[in-house]
Parts: sequence; C-alpha cells; structure tokens
Amino acid sequence: MMFQTELAKIADIFKAFADPTRLRLIRLLASNMEEKLSVSDLAKKLSITQPAATQHLNILKNIGILYSNKERPRIFYYLNLDELKKQKTLLDQFYDLAFTKCDLEGQCETCQNREFCDSIK
Repeated sequence: MMFQTELAKIADIFKAFADPTRLRLIRLLASNMEEKLSVSDLAKKLSITQPAATQHLNILKNIGILYSNKERPRIFYYLNLDELKKQKTLLDQFYDLAFTKCDLEGQCETCQNREFCDSIK
C-alpha cells in the first residue's frame, strides 16, 4: 500500500526526471558505467556549462540515484543502481494502483487500497 511518504518520493522522482538534460545525464552515465566521468566531462559531452551540469547532478543526487567520489580536484559521478531499481519498483507499484479500476462504487471503507486513495485526495 502507498502512503503519503511514498507519494512524496514519487513526486520528487517525477520532478527530477522532468528535465531533458537530466535524462540525458542519466543515459550518459548508464551507457558509460566503466568510465570515470567528472562534472566537466559530463558538461562537455552534453554541451552545457559546468555550473549547469553541477545543478542537474545535485538534483539527481538528492533523489538518491547518483553518488559522487571526490578525487581532488575533480568530482566523479556514478549511478546508484540499487536505488534506481528501488525507485523503478516504487513507480511500478504506483502505476499498478493508479490504473486499477475501482469496482466498489464509493464503498471505500472496504477497499484494500483505501490508504492510497485517501492520500491523494
């Protein structure tokens, strides 16, 4: 069952993924997992400024799908595959519940998904 905290996490995931540059960063990191990619490497490959890359990376890091390793003077970024899998599972659960037809005709007190429905009202 989904509760308010899970819904807030889902909203944060959708917000983070709502930017094409961040999706490109994820794709770039996923397709180059064996390489060490610094902020400047990523910025150059995406033709964006280093400050813009840093801002986007921090948003992805804040939802837990990236981690960084500081090797002075550079910071390298990597995907957190375990967290990505957890988030995919959470999104799958959300879609399963969200697109399940309610056959109870408003008799919510008997519904096994009541807490989910209550949390989105």
